Amino acid sequence: MASCILRLFGTLNSLKNFHVVENGSKICSSIYKHNFLKSHIPLMDNIRSTTFFNKRSAEQLWKGVTSVSNAGKRRGRARGLTRKKDLNRGQIIGKGRIPMQFPGLNVPVIRGKEILKQQRFPEDPERQEKLIKLRESISARKSVKLSSLERGWTSHKPGGMKLGPPDPVGDDTFEGFESWVLESKIVSTMTHNLGRKNRVSSMVITGNGNGLAGYAITKAKEMKQSLNTAKRKAATKVLYFDRYNNHTVIHDFYTQCGKTKIYVHKMPEGYGLICHRVIKCCCQAIGIKDIYAKVEGAINYQNIVKAFLMGLLQQKTFQQMADEKQLHLVEFREENDNFPVVVASPARVRTEDEIKPNEILDFNQYLMDGKVVLRKKKPPPFYTKLDSWIIHQRRMERIRNKDDVRIRLLAEYGTLRSFLADKYPEAKALLWSKKRSMKSQLEYAIANKSIPLTEVSRMEVHCDWLIIIDITL
Repeated sequence: MASCILRLFGTLNSLKNFHVVENGSKICSSIYKHNFLKSHIPLMDNIRSTTFFNKRSAEQLWKGVTSVSNAGKRRGRARGLTRKKDLNRGQIIGKGRIPMQFPGLNVPVIRGKEILKQQRFPEDPERQEKLIKLRESISARKSVKLSSLERGWTSHKPGGMKLGPPDPVGDDTFEGFESWVLESKIVSTMTHNLGRKNRVSSMVITGNGNGLAGYAITKAKEMKQSLNTAKRKAATKVLYFDRYNNHTVIHDFYTQCGKTKIYVHKMPEGYGLICHRVIKCCCQAIGIKDIYAKVEGAINYQNIVKAFLMGLLQQKTFQQMADEKQLHLVEFREENDNFPVVVASPARVRTEDEIKPNEILDFNQYLMDGKVVLRKKKPPPFYTKLDSWIIHQRRMERIRNKDDVRIRLLAEYGTLRSFLADKYPEAKALLWSKKRSMKSQLEYAIANKSIPLTEVSRMEVHCDWLIIIDITL
């Protein structure tokens, strides 16, 4: 490089001493003399305008940083890799390191009646730091924290998670509605040209918790697309389901779909939802709060939903039952001491001669279509096998039916008395306060001798704690 520079300066100095003359031969000889026609090393330097970053695209560069071999993926090495960063995030066209105002690019040409001109603004010293902070915040993985009631049934699949209300359809905004994921699984079909084709099948139910609910099953290539499509489709299939006092089913019923059998029982208020988790989501969408349901046979989620909703739609009101059987529908409740209450009556009541001997008159069997629910017998408690339990039974033998006797006497006589009370008045039962007062009066009279012994003779007192005194003079 230094030799080339010295040779260049020598050539320029020689040109200063050169004088042009008329004879052309002298000019040529002078040119040859000053070495203009001799070969020289070219005055140039090698500069590489292409680099590794110019040859490769951004996708290829990011792939080289974030990719892992198939063997590494199987060993779990792809979990700790950095994610792609959008380097254009935070940068706006027309705004760079030097803030400038370019009319027509980052600002309008005319603002009001004033024509804007190109203008420079003061620089922001924290601009680069803000960009770096923004890129780091985007690349960092955000851990979304959900409550245990919103995570679904398990952490592996989206079953049981809430999706929010459906999208509005026309004038229907679906206010107060909520959607639940009942099932989301991968299904595959074998095609003749594409081979095995995988898709995601999702089942979603939506409801307002006040009797309106609907469900749908859709398939798509991606899970998110499948869930959104199922939610929108379920909103178009909303049905109304009757409830008893807005908290439970109208009556017990049996329903079946395929090999799946469900026995549903009506429960009092405050009992809760004791049933399969799919049925629980359906009850939350409909607005049922108290129910007991037993699933037997195949546990197929789609069959469970179909059978349960079908059973709810086939429920009968009390008046429909009375009209169908042409008999009075009577209710007995333990809290009302089994007092009969007529719930519904038909227009025409059948007589005893019209009722067939093999006709089902039991209310529970009538609701279950003649089926009897098999209930396992509860095992006896452990203490019944001990010797002390036999001793306890011997001690309680005297009073083992005391409560039943009290109830029977109150129902028959209106008070606690024996059937011998009319013949023997002393057999009447007295209150404890009255017995106590009589005892204190008698003890006081005997101690002070305020009454003669002749009056005490053959005194009969009908108290549990006092023996009849028989004193003879």
